[in-house]
Amino acid sequence: RSSKTFKPKKNIPEGSHQYELLKHAEATLGSGNLRQAVMLPEGEDLNEWIAVNTVDFFNQINMLYGTITEFCTEASCPVMSAGPRYEYHWADGTNIKKPIKCSAPKYIDYLMTWVQDQLDDETLFPSKIGVPFPKNFMSVAKTILKRLFRVYAHIYHQHFDSVMQLQEEAHLNTSFKHFIFFVQVREPY
Repeated sequence: RSSKTFKPKKNIPEGSHQYELLKHAEATLGSGNLRQAVMLPEGEDLNEWIAVNTVDFFNQINMLYGTITEFCTEASCPVMSAGPRYEYHWADGTNIKKPIKCSAPKYIDYLMTWVQDQLDDETLFPSKIGVPFPKNFMSVAKTILKRLFRVYAHIYHQHFDSVMQLQEEAHLNTSFKHFIFFVQVREPY
């Protein structure tokens, strides 16, 4: 098995404006009002808010999936799916142009590596103040979020029993609810 499936946490530099936005989001989440937590803070840049939250969701999903990797194997999940009607094939548009059918662990490894590469690309996700986001940023962020949703879908469909055995369902449910509220609020953009 690839040791790359569980990605290192993507850190936002302490003291940066993005770090302050993350702290604002965490404080708002602590209030228990997830609908309020996803709202763009007054006076903040939409792209920066989406970037900070995309990194946070990547970290959350990475951590959640990391807890069930022993249950998500080539044998138990030979296809990346969320039930018989939802099968996901991988393509990144660069190395793999034509979508390929692969196991869930392989798909998630490809996905997490691809997302990590996007987040580390300073031309897509600039971390320095004053560096503009690219014109295609919103499209890139939507693609990342759409693909991260597939990991939630797979976990819920294929591994919820394992999540319950590990007593992590409250965390999974809160993370997923936060994700859905965030995506729904962003949709008009």
